[in-house]
Amino acid sequence: AGIEMATVYLLSTENLQRDADELAALIEIITEVVEEICAPVNQWSVRTVGDLELIGELPARRLRDAVRSTGDAARTASFHVNLAVGYGGRQEIVDAVRALLSKELANGATGDQLIEAVTAEAISENLYTSGQPDPDLVIRTSGEQRLSGFLLWQSAYSEMWFTEAYWPEFRQVDFLRALRAYSARHRRYGL
Repeated sequence: AGIEMATVYLLSTENLQRDADELAALIEIITEVVEEICAPVNQWSVRTVGDLELIGELPARRLRDAVRSTGDAARTASFHVNLAVGYGGRQEIVDAVRALLSKELANGATGDQLIEAVTAEAISENLYTSGQPDPDLVIRTSGEQRLSGFLLWQSAYSEMWFTEAYWPEFRQVDFLRALRAYSARHRRYGL
């Protein structure tokens, strides 16, 4: 069936602590990349994960408008893209647990029932990527060998591939190398 879904980590919550000028330039590049990804020619289903409010009103509006423009493609698309902007894996887990507990409290749950309600499945159902498969492969650019908060819950059993290339310079040949390395692996899912 090929690749049906990709999540691209464009801007972490930690990146928001960068120098204001550097951050403004980075947000402009990200906005342009998102608009390109959302172009009608791609016919991809696109959504954001994270907190767009953290990047400012105008860039957030541009990203929402770009994603909204893919609405018709979302129903028939064979490729789905998550764009992680203003995203932090720890915050996603906190938000998922809060959403879960809020739902349970709204249904009148007692303290003991709240404790019982917190399960791996229930947390998964409240993540930003709820209803989507966990990633099979995580490609980490920039030579770093860490997740940097990327899909912490979902990538528990993902295969990892690291490259020295930074994401703006990440080429098709790099992607093909990652796929070749992945295809040679035997997935054990923690067993």
